[in-house]
Amino acid sequence: MRPARNTILHGDCITLMQCLQSGSVDFILTDPPYLVNYRDRHGRTVANDSKSDWLRPAFAEMYRLLKPGGFAVSFYGWNKVDAFMDAWRHAGFRIVGHLVFAKDYASSKRFLRYTHEQAYLLAKGPVREPRSPLRDVLGWDNTGNHLHPTQKPLRPLAELIGSFSQPGDLVLDPFCGSGSTLVAARRLGRDYLGIELEAQHHLTASLRVHELA
Repeated sequence: MRPARNTILHGDCITLMQCLQSGSVDFILTDPPYLVNYRDRHGRTVANDSKSDWLRPAFAEMYRLLKPGGFAVSFYGWNKVDAFMDAWRHAGFRIVGHLVFAKDYASSKRFLRYTHEQAYLLAKGPVREPRSPLRDVLGWDNTGNHLHPTQKPLRPLAELIGSFSQPGDLVLDPFCGSGSTLVAARRLGRDYLGIELEAQHHLTASLRVHELA
């Protein structure tokens, strides 16, 4: 079936994406679990972050849903890059760019002070280059993770959506968490489709985008 626009589905993203029509999404921007068994200082965790069996099938469905010539941006865990790269390539994506998001604070400290996030730019088949390509190092704002243990800021997401989609396009985030991708898309005049497994985050995301209506 054609994906519903401007809605957030609650459930397993693989199962729900399997119900949607191939080639129906214009741009994908997502922040999947990093496969690191994450737990923040408050004890909050991320669903499916301790296993990787969902990785290949999830990106295979994303590739199927994305229109030919479309882009996807996926955040990833740097120490699991081999697993993510395997899933992207197995799905059929071409790796066409790498993004770094510079923080002015350290999210953790161990062997190094970790002061950045990272994502890969993926393409489905031949693609057109943006008219004004973004820098591959973008800024980052501290959200405080109040709404989600790994909450992403709106500003860099909006820059990506503005560069790799057009007004009226459908932006998909199958791991939408607190809905930051969806909020950024709606503010830029794009349609959105989010999928979220956890009920509390689904509610949070739904309330955030409802406030923009």
